[in-house]
Amino acid sequence: MAADTDHLTQANQSIEEITKDQYLTFFIEDEEYAIGIAYIKEIVNNLTITQVPQTLSYVAGIVSLRGDIIPVINVRCRFMKADKEFDEQTCIVVVEYQEYQLGLIVDKVKEVMFIEEGNIFPPPNAKLSHVNQFIKNIGKIGDSVKLLLDLDRFLLQD
Repeated sequence: MAADTDHLTQANQSIEEITKDQYLTFFIEDEEYAIGIAYIKEIVNNLTITQVPQTLSYVAGIVSLRGDIIPVINVRCRFMKADKEFDEQTCIVVVEYQEYQLGLIVDKVKEVMFIEEGNIFPPPNAKLSHVNQFIKNIGKIGDSVKLLLDLDRFLLQD
């Protein structure tokens, strides 16, 4: 039994090491955001979202994904941006957070990219907008920046 636990611990450490600098990038309007790839379970589209009465304004509803019922958050609404009709690029990024799965509706997924630790900086101290409270860090790639989402604040803060 101890050997199994050791193998599991080593496997988890290896996964964390492999995914440490990898991020899934996505768009909300013209802004590019990123989430650590370790949180990402899958990316899906064309799922029927069932609305649930009396939920927070940014909770789009729930979906059934391979028999699991998962809540879905509209990232646009969470960022206090105008809602828009879904199009062929709109998708749901399924993340696993603290043993829960939930979906994040984004305008478009771009790619998985490496952002080395030396290219990650804290956000400016200025409170530029409501969205800033959900930004953990800023990743710099060449002349572009990626806003690294803080899932703790995004999911738990009202």
